[in-house]
This record gives sequence, structure tokens and C-alpha cells, in this order.
Amino acid sequence: MNFLTRIEAKWNISLFHYRNHGDAFGRVLVGLQRGGRSAKELQESLKEVGYPFQDETDNPAYQLFLR
Repeated sequence: MNFLTRIEAKWNISLFHYRNHGDAFGRVLVGLQRGGRSAKELQESLKEVGYPFQDETDNPAYQLFLR
């Protein structure tokens, strides 16, 4: 919930999947639309939120997901 309240409104969340198997933490897959903004600007916003993240844009599995 902290992520959702802290992410700036200028980023459109197009995909959100939360997975928890009873651990103290959950795994989240989030798709964000940049809306003409740079990838660097998005990364800076995500750093300000404070959670670790990884860009999966070039991941072959992500490319298959888009088909």
C-alpha cells in the first residue's frame, strides 16, 4: 500500500500483480506507462519511493508477454 500512496500520479499503472506465500514480504510486478517521459525520470521517481526495483523491458519473457 505504501508504494501505491507514494508513486506520483504522473505515472500510469497499467499492470499490478502482488504475490505472497506467507513470507514477511511479497513480490510485486508493476507495469508503468511513461507517457512521453524519459526512462531516467521514471527511475528517479522509483528511487524516491524507496523500494528496490529492476527494469525488465529487455527481458525476453517480457517480450513474449506482450504478444
